[in-house]
Amino acid sequence: MEDQFVLNEKDFQEEKKKKVMKPLLWFGMVSIVMLFAGLTSAVIVRKGDGQWLHFEMPSMFLVSCIVILLSSVLFILANFFGKRNNQPMLKSMLGLALLSGVVFIFTQVAGYGQLVDQGVFMTGATHNASGSFLYIISGLHLLHLAGGIVALLIVIFNAFKGRYNSENLLGLQVCSSYWHFMGGMWIYLYIFFRTII
Repeated sequence: MEDQFVLNEKDFQEEKKKKVMKPLLWFGMVSIVMLFAGLTSAVIVRKGDGQWLHFEMPSMFLVSCIVILLSSVLFILANFFGKRNNQPMLKSMLGLALLSGVVFIFTQVAGYGQLVDQGVFMTGATHNASGSFLYIISGLHLLHLAGGIVALLIVIFNAFKGRYNSENLLGLQVCSSYWHFMGGMWIYLYIFFRTII
């Protein structure tokens, strides 16, 4: 009887966690959408004021798009293998997703280097609003993605502890949803800046 009570308490805690985690994720994603919508609106308004520097979008930012799309595919595969209780492949896909996240950061930094090579700076005597907005908005995206990498490290730790299986994928699914969202956000930002700059 006591074992049954403990089991029911454990099930209750799991259900409670499910009811809280996904709405929190959605709340966070809506907040991020509002932040970036406000910033991209400010870009449009500022461009209308004139004195807008046009420059080439860094080619490494396009590479970033490819890397982030690949990482989303890896997360889809991780969920696929998690549902089938294939622990080795689940861990492998998560490890590759982490690697692709790190590569994304390097491509962003390389993109900033390409901006500097073009003479596009965030601040200083020769800076322009168009470059400053690109640095700030892409930097904020990078900061939010870094949060996703921290979450992914936690998910990988839990995967190596054997916590994910066909009946318990909540943490993996929440992290995966956030990762896909951040990938979609970067694609949107890339297209937006490519169009407006």
